[in-house]
Amino acid sequence: MKRLCMLLLAALMIMTFCACQQNVEVPAETAAPEVAATEAAVPDVEEVRTAQVVETGSGVTVLSANDWADKYPEIYASYMANKENTEIHDYTKDYPMIPIVYEGMAFSKHYGSARGHVYTVEDVTATGRPHGLANCFSCKTPNFTAKVNELGDAAYTIPFEDMLAEVNEGVSCYNCHANTGDELVVTHTYLSDAMGEDLQKVAPETLSCAQCHVEYYFAPATKATTLPYQNLATMTPDAILDYYNRTVVDGQPFADYTNPRSGVRQIKVQHPEFETYMGEGSVHSKDFTCADCHMGKATAADGSTYTSHNWMSPLDNQALMEGTCTQCHQDLAGEVAQIQKEAERRTYAIGYELEALTEKLVLAVESGNYTEEELNAIRAVARDAQFYWDFVFVENSEGAHNSQLTKQCLDKAETLLNQAMGLFKTQEG
Repeated sequence: MKRLCMLLLAALMIMTFCACQQNVEVPAETAAPEVAATEAAVPDVEEVRTAQVVETGSGVTVLSANDWADKYPEIYASYMANKENTEIHDYTKDYPMIPIVYEGMAFSKHYGSARGHVYTVEDVTATGRPHGLANCFSCKTPNFTAKVNELGDAAYTIPFEDMLAEVNEGVSCYNCHANTGDELVVTHTYLSDAMGEDLQKVAPETLSCAQCHVEYYFAPATKATTLPYQNLATMTPDAILDYYNRTVVDGQPFADYTNPRSGVRQIKVQHPEFETYMGEGSVHSKDFTCADCHMGKATAADGSTYTSHNWMSPLDNQALMEGTCTQCHQDLAGEVAQIQKEAERRTYAIGYELEALTEKLVLAVESGNYTEEELNAIRAVARDAQFYWDFVFVENSEGAHNSQLTKQCLDKAETLLNQAMGLFKTQEG
């Protein structure tokens, strides 16, 4: 079953987990190839504006979406239209390999699709996954974003229930605009920290979405939401995997969870839309922002134009398709369907291969015929294979944001799977 195809902004899938290890050694900056965005044959666009970053260190009362309703009635109405997205898919049923592939973490049992910005608080509190700390609210509500901006890392260790008592709405105006009204402001400072000087190389309209649609982890020592890179060049899947493999926790590479039967220390990737869209092979990231495709222009009753905050796939925006997309695509819907069909086919196939690898490794562990060194060699390759598969599986465009990078990740996952299988001993008899 399709996973909310192309609903990048409407499918806010912030996955939560609790990493309790201590003694972290943060790796030095990874040397990785420069990110190259392929030139797209489209008209020149306006010069990219530079990003603003929120001021931190002082308390602020968050203005809710309702507080802006009178000043921006059309925008508010379009924002509230997101409530129409009520469908939830159970991924543990849609993808039968998930209970085995994610065994050892809560997503193996409770994994439902996100309904979008207006439902984030309801969805995170209703899930069967446990939430110990407030860091689970990192991309769920502006109330917590403001709390982090006030208290710093100390906010991440507030008990979940204590923070819940202060929450009054899901993702809203403050997250992208602070309390300015119409200015774009980076309020999630872990993004600006991770991007460094490269923050100014990315359009604010894309950074607004990148605040949540990113790969992240909770730093074991502080529980703070942290991005595993230092700039655009280290946002690649290869560099991110290297970051995790070199981030030492209690003498071992960082892991979000450990499979209880196979002993593989797994990384759980978290919806890397930003990293995928900005990655090498992306044909649109140089000329278009996330807002260009997912927040189309609309006309008010008085004839004025405004930016719709009803986040949707560009395929569902007929005006955008006819006015912009057709300049380069004769049949964009057909192209996307083909890309997603192939990505989903391989995602399923490789997912089942990961399931088979896990079960084979469990048998090897139980057999007593392998040394711990031999088992660890297989575990290391299996860990990397799942990372590349998961990078595609949890990225919400099903290959449409960057088909080249998607194919590369699936190719690497498959190669590593075959390598891991080759490390098992020949069966007797």
